[in-house]
Amino acid sequence: MASLKEIRTRIASVKSTRQITSAMKMVSAAKLRKAQDHIIQLRPYANKLNEILSNLSSSLSVEENPYGEEREIENVLVVVFTGNRGLCGSFNANIVKSVTQQVHRKYRKQLHNKQLDIFCIGKKGADLLKGKGYLIKQVNTEIYDAISFKNILPIAEDIMSKFINKTYDRVDLCFNEFINASAYTVHYDQFLPIEQPENMDDVQHTDYIFEPDKEYIVKELIPRSLKIQFYRALLDSNASEHGARMTAMHQATDNATELVKQLTLDYNKARQAAITKEISEIVGGAEALKG
Repeated sequence: MASLKEIRTRIASVKSTRQITSAMKMVSAAKLRKAQDHIIQLRPYANKLNEILSNLSSSLSVEENPYGEEREIENVLVVVFTGNRGLCGSFNANIVKSVTQQVHRKYRKQLHNKQLDIFCIGKKGADLLKGKGYLIKQVNTEIYDAISFKNILPIAEDIMSKFINKTYDRVDLCFNEFINASAYTVHYDQFLPIEQPENMDDVQHTDYIFEPDKEYIVKELIPRSLKIQFYRALLDSNASEHGARMTAMHQATDNATELVKQLTLDYNKARQAAITKEISEIVGGAEALKG
């Protein structure tokens, strides 16, 4: 059994760790509240805009809507949204696992021919993918310092221009979609070209009146919708990360509390055993002197 000093030292260490995890939990909870408000406010607008423009893009030709051009897949870009820090459970690992599975399932040929690029938004994803032997084309870690639609625009516009210029034939996004404070789900979605609605019969029988005209829709609304979708992926990932970290730190704090209780019990048992031993030695010595 460990000595009393060793147990006291370990109790003090666990209590110190518990203070840290408890503080991190409160910080993450505060950040989560703000991030959650942002994604909840944006989601209805982004969903409806994406639904409308997906339907409209099906009625536009490739010349009218270059963002919907389907072509043979040669060069692929996968944008991976992770965090810059750890201590958030399996948040980052789940994204990397999904990316590796999807890449090997959908783009095995491009991966073998080195025609697949990975753009990591967040340091942890880049580190994990590099560890698995993947070549990372680009990493952006600064965006989380000041998340805003204005700051995400240059990234989204660059990716969209590379699709138009045929640098990439397919662009996919992989991110964690926020559900609630303790739950999120991994999404691997096609970003470009714009996917057509699953039920094309409904679209074919719809008579659209374009107001404003098609040219304005292509030049303004469709690019804006794509940027909103990209921004939404970032907000979802950010909120999910804070939720995952808050949950992980909550569990760590509870585990530390249970460990302190167990160590305190062990300390009391060891102390009682030491006292009993000393009493026995004193009584034995007294009996020896009487004899």
